[in-house]
Amino acid sequence: MDEAVESSLFPAPPGPVGAGTAFGTFGELLQGELPEDDGDFLVTLPVACWTRVVFHPDPRRTEPQVWPAHKTKALRLVRMICADAGRPAGGLLTVRSAIPEGKGLASSSADLVATARAVGRALGVPMPPRRIERYLARIEPTDGVLYPAIVAYHHRSVRLRATLGSLPRMTVVGVDEGGTVDTVDFNRAPKPFTDADRRAYARLLDRLTLAVRDGDLPAVGDIATRSAVRNQAVNPKRWLDPMRDICRDVGGLGVVAGHSGTTLGILLDARDPACPHRTTAASRACAELAGAATLYRTLSFRRDTSRPTVARARRPDPSESVTALPT
Repeated sequence: MDEAVESSLFPAPPGPVGAGTAFGTFGELLQGELPEDDGDFLVTLPVACWTRVVFHPDPRRTEPQVWPAHKTKALRLVRMICADAGRPAGGLLTVRSAIPEGKGLASSSADLVATARAVGRALGVPMPPRRIERYLARIEPTDGVLYPAIVAYHHRSVRLRATLGSLPRMTVVGVDEGGTVDTVDFNRAPKPFTDADRRAYARLLDRLTLAVRDGDLPAVGDIATRSAVRNQAVNPKRWLDPMRDICRDVGGLGVVAGHSGTTLGILLDARDPACPHRTTAASRACAELAGAATLYRTLSFRRDTSRPTVARARRPDPSESVTALPT
């Protein structure tokens, strides 16, 4: 639907307007279960792929309207925030996203985080991360995209475990095995992790924490690959072995998986003078394997040497976030 048709079907009401954005992720650098209560966790890999939400409150109406109409979780969140604020829920919510749905790229989390920010700004209600988390915990398991950093996150209980920091920018050459995965159903299913598996995930998380602190991209790539291999027992990817071969052939850092999705990607160091050559070679090989490849750019965040939490990331236009490569 183009903007002219949308405007005619969903005319924006007069009055205040709020806008919010959130980035997506390319799967997870690490995901598994730790040897503790509520041990399910993931480590985010933020990428420059965005959702932008605009909310126009309309006091003449009692019910909100959303476009596109299938964004029902965002609609539910509007009702929750307005009810808590003692405000009418009427209004128009418009969700625009460059993040593919059901692929393990945090599209639903980005929709909800951007919605909370947009509605909060329209109503004049502050939306710090912990308040957003309380709302999202009532809706579904959630990625850690409300924090501007690489974070370790308990996605089932919707709480931050640790802010790990930022990494130098990487290019991800991604493929999609097709289909979709429902995040809620995926997280309801029991995972076949043993006590030995849980201890292994704890060691990997310790290694990854140090690797992010040190900006050690080869170590990050190795850990991401190990996590993707372990995830074969949970959500197997038929192209994991071929992608590992391509990664080795082009001199990539490692393979990253959408643990609860359908995607795999090859990590490349964007600072490497040979990165354009490696990207071209990986893209061609991935297109031969999967029919198409997609490029993503990871986000780097400003470092504050006095504080572990990072303040801000550059926000490109959502339409420019993802570039598809033809076969």
